[in-house]
Amino acid sequence: MESEIKYFTRGGDGSIIYMTEREIREDIDAGVADAERRGKIPPLTEDEKQHIYEIVTMPGSVVGVAPEDTVVSTSDSGSDKFTTKCGIPLERSIGAMVHERVLGADSVDIGNEDYNYKTVKGIAKREAAVLKRALGTTTIPLFYGAMPDLGFYTKPDGPVDNWAELLPLGKVDEALAAQEQAVEHSVHDILYVAQQVDAVGGDGIHIDTAGAAGDGDFLATLKAAEAIKSKYPNLGVSIGMSGEFVLGMHGRLKYGGKRLAGLYAHDQVKLAEEAGADIFGPVVNTNSDKSFPWNIARVCTFLKACSEAANIPIHANAGMGVCGVPMVENMSSDVVSRVDKCLIEICKIDGL
Repeated sequence: MESEIKYFTRGGDGSIIYMTEREIREDIDAGVADAERRGKIPPLTEDEKQHIYEIVTMPGSVVGVAPEDTVVSTSDSGSDKFTTKCGIPLERSIGAMVHERVLGADSVDIGNEDYNYKTVKGIAKREAAVLKRALGTTTIPLFYGAMPDLGFYTKPDGPVDNWAELLPLGKVDEALAAQEQAVEHSVHDILYVAQQVDAVGGDGIHIDTAGAAGDGDFLATLKAAEAIKSKYPNLGVSIGMSGEFVLGMHGRLKYGGKRLAGLYAHDQVKLAEEAGADIFGPVVNTNSDKSFPWNIARVCTFLKACSEAANIPIHANAGMGVCGVPMVENMSSDVVSRVDKCLIEICKIDGL
C-alpha cells in the first residue's frame, strides 16, 4: 500500500509544496515525456528517473555530490552583481577579488552594467582597463561578457529598421533584411570588444543570452565566435544560451548548412563546436506552473542528450528560471543544490 507521506519540494515559482511519492513519480515521468516529445530525444532510463526521485526526496536543506564529482563554475556579469543585485557599491575589479577570495568562484565575468556589446563597443578601452586591473589582482580566469542583444541595432538608436515594426505592415523581405544587417553589426562589435580584451591579456569572451532575439541573435553569436577564434586563437569563447530552443524570428538563417530556428541544446552545441566555442552553456526553461520534479526531469532529459552530443565542456545555465531553478529572484539552497546534484550526476555536465 502506497505511503501517504508527503515530501517537501518546490513549485516552478519557488513556492513550497508537498507531494506524495506517487505524485512525484508521475511528474518525473511527465517531464521526461515532454522533453522526449519536443526534442525528439531518448527518454531517461528507469534508473535515472529513480535517481531523480531520490534526490528530490533526500533529507536536508542542502544536498551535495561526492568530492571527486564536483565541477567548476562560470558566471555572467559576476563581478557586477554586488552592485546591481545587492546594492553594494563595489568596483568591479574588487568584486572579482571578493568572488575569488571569499566566495571561492572558479572564474568571473567582468561585464558592464549595461550588458550588451553595442553599448560596450563605445567604451571598450575603458572596460579593458577595468579588466586589466582585475587581472593584476586575481589568479582565476577572467572573462569579459555581454549579450549580442540584436534589438539594440534597430532605429531610432541603432542603424537598421525595426523588424518587429516591419512585419505587421507586411514588409517581410525588409524585415528579414534588417535582421541580416543587424547580425553583421553585432559581429563587428563583438569582435572589436574581443580585440581590446585580448590586448590586455583577458582569458576569454563570454557571449551571453545568445539567441534572445531569435535565430539572427544566435547566428551573430556563432559568427562572432568563429571570427574571434580565427583572429585571437588564445582567447577562450564561452557561449551561454537564452532559451531552450532557438526562436525563428527570421526563420531562414543557417550556419554550416543547418537551419537555426527550432534547434534544441543537443543540436545547438554542435554548431557552437563548429564555430570554435570552448564552453557551451545550454538552457532549459523552467515552467513556473509545474513542480520541481516535473521541471528537473525534463531538464535532465534535454541536458543528458546535450552532454552526450558534445565534445566541448557543458556548463549548464542554472540560474533564475532556467535548468530547473524556480522562477524567483531569491533562490533557496534546498532546490538549487538539488538542481546541481541532478545535473552533475545524471547529465554529466562539466560545470555550472
